[in-house]
Amino acid sequence: MRIVVIGAGVLGVTTAWYLARDGHAVTVVDRDPMPGQQTSYANGGLLHASHAEPWNAPGVIWQLLRWIGREDSPLLLRPGQIPRLTGWGLGFLRNSSRHRFERNTSVNAALAVHSLQLLRQLRRDTGIRYDDGQNGILKVFHETAALDKARHASKLMAPLGVRHSVLDARQTVALEPSLGEAEDQLTGGIYYPDDESGDAHLFTQRLATLAAAEGVTFRYGVDVRGLRREGGRITCVETDAGDMEADGFVIAAGNDSKRLAAAHGIRLPIYPVKGYSVTLPLAGWSNPPTIPLIDDARKVVVTVLGDRIRLAGTAEFAGYDTSLQTRRADTVLRQAAGLYPSLGEHAAQHTPEYWTGLRPMTVDGPPVLGPSPLSNLFLNTGPGHLGWTFACGCSRVVADVINGETPAIGLDGLGLQRFQRW
Repeated sequence: MRIVVIGAGVLGVTTAWYLARDGHAVTVVDRDPMPGQQTSYANGGLLHASHAEPWNAPGVIWQLLRWIGREDSPLLLRPGQIPRLTGWGLGFLRNSSRHRFERNTSVNAALAVHSLQLLRQLRRDTGIRYDDGQNGILKVFHETAALDKARHASKLMAPLGVRHSVLDARQTVALEPSLGEAEDQLTGGIYYPDDESGDAHLFTQRLATLAAAEGVTFRYGVDVRGLRREGGRITCVETDAGDMEADGFVIAAGNDSKRLAAAHGIRLPIYPVKGYSVTLPLAGWSNPPTIPLIDDARKVVVTVLGDRIRLAGTAEFAGYDTSLQTRRADTVLRQAAGLYPSLGEHAAQHTPEYWTGLRPMTVDGPPVLGPSPLSNLFLNTGPGHLGWTFACGCSRVVADVINGETPAIGLDGLGLQRFQRW
């Protein structure tokens, strides 16, 4: 079958890889000059089933209200976005009930565990490397109540294959000695041994090279204007470089997925949530962690990727604004330095690389996968903060659906039809 995949981010490229390996003739089209240039470019680098909770946890509304307009907050709602968030925002809050939050956490965790299994298989099959690490992930806490809450969430995910160990402060530092300079801040930690880390951008680029060797055609620098429809089918992708005909089509276009689908009456409840990262050279820092870290209170990630340090964090409801606000990036660096004072000294000796990207987030948390109301149009979009973690799992599910096969994990809670319930 001839298939066009719209989007050359990590989801689009992994979709193309699996479809090509299944025998399809695949073309990937993207407006950027190379793969992985948007949300996949400089994210936190974590591959973590352990962090499968959607961001609309019970009580999130009070956090949002407390942090409206505060530039130094980890979760920022810009006042000008409030009118634009009415529909999506109500759905986001509706899904913050305890029952829905726990259900969606379970859906995410099952997909994440499956996805990491597929990634390991892909690594074995191809030998692909991407500054990857298999040291697990350590989440640290500053308050007993926060640690207890995370312990409860981890217990919910344990039956799905998310192993974890709860540690006190002394045990946390024994596992990750670099935290010695912050031991007096810590209440404890939770270690997730099966989580991993890696550079999503490097992975996307190298997998694109492997996919091209499998026969995938990449059309970069091509702007997708829309999809042409005849009856209940799509016949071609309309681009600024001409029409692209095929037998099947996959929308894996991140935040642009909503526009492409809406033109054909398909409602995708997706909203872009902005995040920031800071990248520094590793050389010269005397006290880097050996295990990727998440600071629960500061909402910041510290990851070593090859010869670089990646710091990431913040969630900002700012619409489709992709401008880089230095103040927000500075907040990420400052929060990381709060955990690692020596990191602040190290950063002062270098010029940090700041980056911002938009995470395409659904109202309930899980991505939107599988069939659409149009018989030959398929969806792989809306992974939110877990796009890198979900990439192989989402793409294998979509490839299975296109092949007419039953995916290894069910589509309940992942398909478009779930939004008919609210």
